[in-house]
Parts: sequence; structure tokens; C-alpha cells
Amino acid sequence: MTGTIINAAAILIGSLIGIALNKKLPERFIKIVFHAIGLFTLFIGFYMAMKTNNLFLMVISIVTGGIIGEWINIDKYVNLFGDKMKSKLKSKNSRFSEGLVTAFLLFCMGSVTILGAIEEGLGGEPNLLLAKSVLDGVSSIALAAALGYGVAFSIIPLFIYQGGLTLFASHFGDFFAESIINELTAVGGLMLIGLGLNILEIKKIKILNMLPGLIVIVILIYFFG
Repeated sequence: MTGTIINAAAILIGSLIGIALNKKLPERFIKIVFHAIGLFTLFIGFYMAMKTNNLFLMVISIVTGGIIGEWINIDKYVNLFGDKMKSKLKSKNSRFSEGLVTAFLLFCMGSVTILGAIEEGLGGEPNLLLAKSVLDGVSSIALAAALGYGVAFSIIPLFIYQGGLTLFASHFGDFFAESIINELTAVGGLMLIGLGLNILEIKKIKILNMLPGLIVIVILIYFFG
């Protein structure tokens, strides 16, 4: 999992730089960075969502996943984790959990994450993940400047998700057909649209409770796609 380790390290370094800038930037600059990130997230979300070739299954997966996630209440537990980490760090950052969730979703929902993890899992050089590391490292500077320490801690769920995909691909690489990757990316794009709305404070959506939709779409495409 060399690619994932390097990716996590790049995000951590970028986050530390962003946190240092956060302490020096006036509030109005942090606010404009925040808005820019929100607009960029919306753009990426729409771009990814357009990859779908089956709108019906995409709707079913996001709705079913949302119901499952709401039942489990993933959002609650992630926020409790964020609050616990914030307490241990004695941080006054009110956006700790938001930074963790925002960074994780931005860094992990794209097709590059899936394809890069598969590439390395199948024994290839982690070229895609190395390229992703550069982009994520730069992006984490802006995110951490606006959202603080939570961005750095996004490497924990990133390592679990991205590393897990790599391990899965090393044993079941043939499972990831192009149709599954496209639909998985599209559902992730819908979640990023919701995240963009959250960042811009247009509408508060519990995006984390929709994460099971990523599993649902894989099952649906595998059997009906």
C-alpha cells in the first residue's frame, strides 16, 4: 500500500502548511477560500455524477443507502469521533469534524482513488496514487487553511478506505468492471454535490449517512447492470 501511505503523508504535510497559514490569514481570506472550495466541490460533483449510465439504479442506491445510513446514524458517530479527537487535542476549532468529513469525501470519492487502488492492488506501480498525492497535498493546504486540524485527521478514514480497496483488488481485481467503477464514481459525485451545498451553507445535508449508497450501487450493478 505504498501509494496510499504516500498519499496520506502528502495530505498530512499539506494540512500542516494550511494550519500554519490559518493562524496568519485574516478571516475574510479564509472565508473566500471556503467559498472557492464549495464551488469547486459542486463542479467536481456534477462532473462525476454525469458518468452514470443508469439513472434508475443511481437513484435507488442513494435513497437506499441514505435510509441505511440514517438507521445506523453514521453522521452521529463520526461527529462523536471528531469531538473526541478535538477534546484530546484541546483544539478550539469549531470546524474539526467538518474538516475531517469534507477532506475525506473530496480525497476519496473520485474514480482516481478507485483506479489507483486497483492499479496498485493488481501489482502495478502506484502511478495514479502518486499523481493523486500531489493534487491532494496541494488541496489539503487550502482545506486546512479554511477548516483546520480536521483535514489532517482525514488520513485515518482515507487509509482505511483506499487501503482497503487496494487489498480487495489484490485478491478480487477482476470484480472491478468499468461499469462498476463508473457508477461508483457517479454516486460519489452526488455526495460531493451535497457536500458542496453544505460548504456553501445552502442546505445542511447528512452526507455521511448516504455512504452506504456506495455499497448498494456496487451490488445493484453487479446483479442488474
